[in-house]
Amino acid sequence: MVASGAISTLGAFLQADQAAVSGSGGGVVVLRRIVLAGCLTVLVAGCASYHPEPVSPIDNASGLDSRTLGDQRLQKFIEVELDRSGKADPPPAWDLSTLTLAAIYYHPDIAIANAKLASAEAGVITARQRPNPALSITNAFGQAVVAGAIPVGAAAMTVGPVVDFLIETFGKRENRTAQAQHLADSARWDLATAGWQVRTRVRTALLNLWAAQQRLVLTHRQLDLQEQLVGLLEQRLAVGAASSVDVMLVRVARAQITFSIRNLEQTEAAARAQLATALGVPVRALDGVDLSLDAFRHPPPIPANPDTGKLRREALTKRTDVQASLQEYDAAQSALQLQIANQYPNVTLSPGYNYDFGVNKYMVGVGADHLPIFNQNQGPIAQALANRQQAAASFTALQAQIIGAIDQAATAYRAATRSVTTGDALLADDERRERQIASQFRAGQVDRVTLVTAELGVAATSVSRFDAVAQQRQAIGALEDALQQPLFDPGHWPVVPEQESGLSHSEPSL
Repeated sequence: MVASGAISTLGAFLQADQAAVSGSGGGVVVLRRIVLAGCLTVLVAGCASYHPEPVSPIDNASGLDSRTLGDQRLQKFIEVELDRSGKADPPPAWDLSTLTLAAIYYHPDIAIANAKLASAEAGVITARQRPNPALSITNAFGQAVVAGAIPVGAAAMTVGPVVDFLIETFGKRENRTAQAQHLADSARWDLATAGWQVRTRVRTALLNLWAAQQRLVLTHRQLDLQEQLVGLLEQRLAVGAASSVDVMLVRVARAQITFSIRNLEQTEAAARAQLATALGVPVRALDGVDLSLDAFRHPPPIPANPDTGKLRREALTKRTDVQASLQEYDAAQSALQLQIANQYPNVTLSPGYNYDFGVNKYMVGVGADHLPIFNQNQGPIAQALANRQQAAASFTALQAQIIGAIDQAATAYRAATRSVTTGDALLADDERRERQIASQFRAGQVDRVTLVTAELGVAATSVSRFDAVAQQRQAIGALEDALQQPLFDPGHWPVVPEQESGLSHSEPSL
């Protein structure tokens, strides 16, 4: 945009010429006025105007604090997205997919990524633009010295405009545009990455909430049985059939279980707050919300060796951050090509007109913006080479990181799965023993204390087994992130917005 000072200057010139129109050389002044008026019109029409958008901390915080999952615009957004994914009817409860969509709608990380994408796409527009021409006007007055050149008493003058056109050579504009385009494509993939990270945070919070709730159910069962055992031993103590030490031990166990429940309740509350943060809403927005945690109840189908199969190969080539890194490398390539092209001069074409003492003169000048004699752009070229090397090293480091993450997640998943299998076997043994003791109790062969003790053993094994289950689900979550594949509730996850026509040659799809 041209500065307002330049526009003011042109306006002053026009005002100064008003009185000179009727004087000597009036035709030339009129011509000059027309040229300047045209320039002023073009400049004004091409300029944007500034509109302030102040940010109020109080109003902004109030808006954040009033967010709910019942917002009508949010509901409409979810309906549209579910319809795009083939789910015509919304689910009866908030599950991983719909909560992810709510986070996409509310979370500021998505807004930030969208703003960065808009900035990068604006950079493409900037890179494509050709240099503006430059206008200069000469205006000189004097007295004729050649007899008969002009009428006696007339003012001699030389006036005329010259327009300079800069013509970029050696593909500078093309390389500059390619660099900006690659950066815009990278920003698009960064937006997709932000969407995946939002899903990861929602999944992690939901998984923690599910685990806390399941542990609470199992631990409350433990507490009920332990209360029964305490009551039975206290009755025995009253009749002298049990020692005070036995009663003290079961009371201590009860206190420990009660303490575990208090900790689990805090863990559940923390998981709810974590989920609210992941969604970008206040925690009270989850009050009364029906959350579906079914995605974690049964493990999704996982390949036997996810660290060596097709999913691994796809992660190393198709993850959104991999695609973004590739685009950044291509941008570094284009930047190097641009700096190499910058060694060579651009051409300046300067057509012009001159009114010289009553004689019309037309001119065309040709020049170069610089001659590469002392400076052949060695520094920027070397810097661009180093940036390309850095981009290549960053891509290699990213793939190495992905390989490590997949290997670690797959190893943790296999170990946790073995622990679940062991837990299943132990729980089956305890349940078989508990059924035998229950049968003996009904036959009068054992007492109530023995039965409750067996039931407590089953409850304790259930808690230990569930710990292995929770670890397995967490390993699946880590595998999800490493592979960047939705394994839990894979029906829907964020889609990259469609690209504007002509802005990019690649359109990521998820």
